[in-house]
Amino acid sequence: MEATIIDGKEIAARVKADVADSVSTLKKRGVVPCLAVILVGNNPASVSYVSGKRKALCEAGMEDRSIELPESTTEQELLGIIEKLNNDSSVHGILVQLPLPPHISEKAVTDAISPAKDVDGFHPVNVGKLVSGEKGFLPCTPNGITVLLKKTGIETDGKNVVVVGRSNIVGKPMALLMLRKEFNATVTICHTGTKNLADFTRRADILIVASGRPNTVTADMIKPGAAVIDVGVNRIPDSSRKSGFRLCGDVDFEGAKKVAGFITPVPGGVGPMTIAMLIFNTLESARQTLGGK
Repeated sequence: MEATIIDGKEIAARVKADVADSVSTLKKRGVVPCLAVILVGNNPASVSYVSGKRKALCEAGMEDRSIELPESTTEQELLGIIEKLNNDSSVHGILVQLPLPPHISEKAVTDAISPAKDVDGFHPVNVGKLVSGEKGFLPCTPNGITVLLKKTGIETDGKNVVVVGRSNIVGKPMALLMLRKEFNATVTICHTGTKNLADFTRRADILIVASGRPNTVTADMIKPGAAVIDVGVNRIPDSSRKSGFRLCGDVDFEGAKKVAGFITPVPGGVGPMTIAMLIFNTLESARQTLGGK
């Protein structure tokens, strides 16, 4: 019996519909949630990601204050734009699409965004709140994964969760979220320095893979019946496709689905949830202007 496929598109659509309803209510109270997405340069993947975010904003009835800048934009110019957006009370969220050109410091840019408008959840203040369990903006991909688990009815209380990957964007915040009492899991983090990775992954009731490398996890590395969440998005050359490539995750999907109890596909699993949680965070920021109501 094959694993149940977790439909991220369907769950994300439900989240977006709820956000759109709330946006409609906020508008009646005179507040239009607004997100400024800043794109520097024309990296094809980044252009595609920004396009998806803008589409979601439009569908939710939010204001899209997107800014496209040339690759030659200086760090000082970008920081100046962020400062203006920080001081603009009609803007509720600021997102700078990564990666940035090499001459611009990602840390300097992330630190420059007001924590109150950091809907990506990357500012040190929001990271600190995540660590201490305080209310703040949660990183979109890890938060989206918790929603996938909840909506699918996958129990986390007392379960063994193994996270493969230790990035600041997914791995670390994912582990911290699963440690919170509301999820109450026992968490192990594995990474490139982990010896005998399969010894850890086979113990996982919930296996979250964000290694950034295809086939990091194969079927023989999965505990029968486990929930497998594949965060990876890798472009593999494929001459049979019009684009010249196909997308795959970090897990061998075809093999894994014969062992796992639940599994996310790539594409159509975690990806749609990331954008859904971004507009959710923007909504939450707009609500703060009305005292969080």
